[in-house]
Amino acid sequence: MNTVFKERSESDTLQRLAPADQVNKGDGVAGKVQLLAAEAARGGPLALPLDLIDEDPAQPRTRDNPGFSPKSLTELAAAIKLRGVKTPISVRPNPAAPGRYLINHGARRYRASRLAGMATIPGFIDANYNLADQVVENLHRNELTAREIADYIGREMAKGLRKGEIARQISKSAAFVTQHAALLDLPEAVAAAFSGGRVRDVTLVNELVFVHRKAPADVAAWLSDETQEVTRRSVRMLRAFVEQKSSLRKGAEAPSGPSPEVVIAGAPKHGNGDTHNDKPTSWVNPVLAVRHDGREGRLLIRRRPTAVGKAWLRYDDDCELAEVDLADVQLVALIEG
Repeated sequence: MNTVFKERSESDTLQRLAPADQVNKGDGVAGKVQLLAAEAARGGPLALPLDLIDEDPAQPRTRDNPGFSPKSLTELAAAIKLRGVKTPISVRPNPAAPGRYLINHGARRYRASRLAGMATIPGFIDANYNLADQVVENLHRNELTAREIADYIGREMAKGLRKGEIARQISKSAAFVTQHAALLDLPEAVAAAFSGGRVRDVTLVNELVFVHRKAPADVAAWLSDETQEVTRRSVRMLRAFVEQKSSLRKGAEAPSGPSPEVVIAGAPKHGNGDTHNDKPTSWVNPVLAVRHDGREGRLLIRRRPTAVGKAWLRYDDDCELAEVDLADVQLVALIEG
């Protein structure tokens, strides 16, 4: 059913779809629906009349999605005129308008088909479809922007769903959900760079947020330069600058004179009873500070992973626990816990 009906009228198409004894059973919307139901019973995609289809007003893709740009739709319409719609769309009955259908997925193909002057579009009727299914469909086709993903996560969180539940719902990791949820409450300077399209990488946005917490004025000044490229390398350099600046400031604030001696329980005493002022050669509670997906955390060495090559860590920003691949973990420092 991938044939394009360029020169057939809508009634001709419906006659081709239905058995002869059903063609004249009705007219208007009721007749069209009756014929579609008969064809659906035989299986295979239907030639759905475009004038019976409505776009879902709650669909996750917004007006600003690159796939809906005039250029993108015009190109797709040209391809449809030439070869037709090769992948059927999916629709469900419109509860607000009996006899009509809402698009589950395929809004671009629908819009482009209208631009191409088509009367019908191949599709399936699937009533068992919800908003999460739409998100998954578009998400795994890389057709949702980071902002659209964040907005969906925000709506689900507003319903009371936890991040882990949302992650399972859309077949993504908890870290993925956490990173996109952070886009809903960005510092003003970072939000402006993200909304303006200067930075689209979600991991990079989260890295900027992390640095902003340490030095908001420095990050705001850095981003205020419109000629400044925002890349992984430049953000790493910004972070190194901020950390070095912080270290120098702490050094300048440190009291002058000899450091106070540290008394370690059980340490041997020397001479007049003073403790030896050499640093101990071992730590009581060493901790591995790590970075994963642009987020700082601590490796949980004592927690058993489910498989070789994995490990548990706790993120510093929200204390979330996550089991991750060690290959994706960057060691930052060994510190005293």
